[in-house]
Amino acid sequence: MEEVIEELRERNEPVPVPMELPDEELLVEIEEQLLISLPFEFREFLLQVSDVIVGHLEPVTVTDPQSHTYLPEVAAMAWSLGVPREFIPLCEDQGNYYCVELDGTVLLWDGEEAEMTDESWDSVWKWAREVWLES
Repeated sequence: MEEVIEELRERNEPVPVPMELPDEELLVEIEEQLLISLPFEFREFLLQVSDVIVGHLEPVTVTDPQSHTYLPEVAAMAWSLGVPREFIPLCEDQGNYYCVELDGTVLLWDGEEAEMTDESWDSVWKWAREVWLES
């Protein structure tokens, strides 16, 4: 996890108005909005690197309700398109959604087929290393 955080920080692209990192209190508010608990590693991901911009993928954020990556809005859209309600969207990519299961596993939902694929990653950190950093 620490190596992934370090690499993400090194490759973070500068932007005019960077996102802020959330605190635990804000994550509790997000959980109340979603009516679902955030898995531990996903919480850590949001607390540690949700302000990072790398490549073309844009993982969800929780500090700016006006952002197109705001988790409650991304989740509402994903769930309305057919992503099962027990999965929390991590990142939208051209109509497909990387989603986090309650056990922390990341799965890929295919928007064209409207179903989960066989692709999975053991954690958000593995996903960040193998998918996000490679985007």
